[in-house]
Amino acid sequence: MSLRNYQEWGLLIDRLYKAVISGNVSHAYIVEGDSCIDKERFAKDFVKAILCREEPGYGCDQCTVCRKIEHDNYEDMYIVRADEMSLKDATISGLQAKLKVRPTAGERNIALICDADTMTVRAQNRLLKTLEEPSPGTVLILLSENTENLLPTILSRCIVLRLGNYVQNTEELNLDFPRELMEMIVTGSYFCDLKDKLDHGVRDRKEAFVLLDGLERLFREYLLSDSPVSLRKEQIIEDINYVEAARRDLLANVNYKYAMRNLVLKIGG
Repeated sequence: MSLRNYQEWGLLIDRLYKAVISGNVSHAYIVEGDSCIDKERFAKDFVKAILCREEPGYGCDQCTVCRKIEHDNYEDMYIVRADEMSLKDATISGLQAKLKVRPTAGERNIALICDADTMTVRAQNRLLKTLEEPSPGTVLILLSENTENLLPTILSRCIVLRLGNYVQNTEELNLDFPRELMEMIVTGSYFCDLKDKLDHGVRDRKEAFVLLDGLERLFREYLLSDSPVSLRKEQIIEDINYVEAARRDLLANVNYKYAMRNLVLKIGG
């Protein structure tokens, strides 16, 4: 398949297409989704979009590169899976050794880590070294049903792609509202003012998910550059965890107003 076939995730596909075309593909992604979603299928189609020369950004699904990826025999793509219910340190160590070898078919080594949320703590700490100092051109794609099982240090170094709850439109994710909300929190605004801000900016569950996506991207920007607000790195990682918890609340059908108000209370301390 091509990424063009995923019309239900319009915003997500648009973001990935622009990242590939502009040369801003990240070194690490987490593809998160329920067990009913074929995350490995999506990850392979994303790899096609990255490597395909006929239709970069989407993947043509017809060229030699796309066909090799489809059948798991592309020379520079490595796939690891859990062994006996978990991904162990030795498996990640073996993957790291392969990623250190210069790619032969193109300019990138690609790693698909299936069942990433089953990695032992030792395996995650080992993988962290690769996330912190990736070889040039390396792209790691972690597949997970539950990012709660991943270390905050892993999450903070990856772009999380959530399948199933992405906003279904192609508009750019606007960070103005998340920025304004964070400025109010950091400057110590009263909760009644924060509540009013939320009530005007988040009017349904769909807009609540948009806010969470915006906050997560904003926090990632804070981690990758000097934060314009007075937040320590440890605090930003903790705030990312609060966003993840709010997202789980929404998926569990918790009232969206309660979930958002609870989130700003946690971020504000």
